[in-house]
Amino acid sequence: MRSQYSNSSGQPNYPPIIGFLRQHLPIVVFLVVAFAGMVAVYWYFSPEDAEADAATVTAVLTNEEGALTAPIHKVVPAQPVVQRLAQSPGPIRVALISGHQGFDSGAVCPDGLTEVQVNAGIVDQVIAKLQGMGIRVDELDEFDPRLDNYVGTAVISVHADSCDYINDLATGFKIAGSGLTNSTPLSICIEDAYRNATQMNYHANTITPDMADYHAFRQLAPGTQAVIIEVGFMNLDREMITTNSAVPAQGITDGITCFLNQYKQTKATN
Repeated sequence: MRSQYSNSSGQPNYPPIIGFLRQHLPIVVFLVVAFAGMVAVYWYFSPEDAEADAATVTAVLTNEEGALTAPIHKVVPAQPVVQRLAQSPGPIRVALISGHQGFDSGAVCPDGLTEVQVNAGIVDQVIAKLQGMGIRVDELDEFDPRLDNYVGTAVISVHADSCDYINDLATGFKIAGSGLTNSTPLSICIEDAYRNATQMNYHANTITPDMADYHAFRQLAPGTQAVIIEVGFMNLDREMITTNSAVPAQGITDGITCFLNQYKQTKATN
């Protein structure tokens, strides 16, 4: 009996799939080799923890209620931050040094009035006025440790002059700005505002070396504008800087706000 897989020519009659493979053997071999190559390349270049990462991504846990709680880990590449707008200036911060506070009494009058009392009386009023305008203010002692590398918009040190009688010309105020940071804008604003408020004379020619080389100027961070002001003589100007201390306090406040307005305008245009 003739087999269903034999033909009349005597050659075996293979099943169709075998016949197809025999006819396309080169293609089949190529596909097998190519697949084996891809598997080998993938295995060789895959990280050692690839299987662990895959398990972490695909693992699905269930809580007691049966809800899916699979952890999902997605690596998000960092994106560069591009600043498209100019950076706004830092917050306004002003410091007032109450002369001699925390160190000594300063100048002393025969009746016991001390310079440190006069300075504190004016500084306290200036701080209250500035804080009322929403300005951040730091009150510092004469040798306050916070002065070291202090960063601020402006620093003003308030002092008073001698209680000794010198002559009838020993009346008025004087200002010295930091020589380490250009403090001309701050100095001009306070000088003009203080003169207008008190109607006192400005004694530019009596500025002492202690004022010009004031220790705080050397302690502040570079770029912080600073001045020292002597609000008047404790002898001939005593009534102005004690009984009427609200007037010099207003003058200093006006000078600071003048400077801050200019500062904000300058930063806004840069």
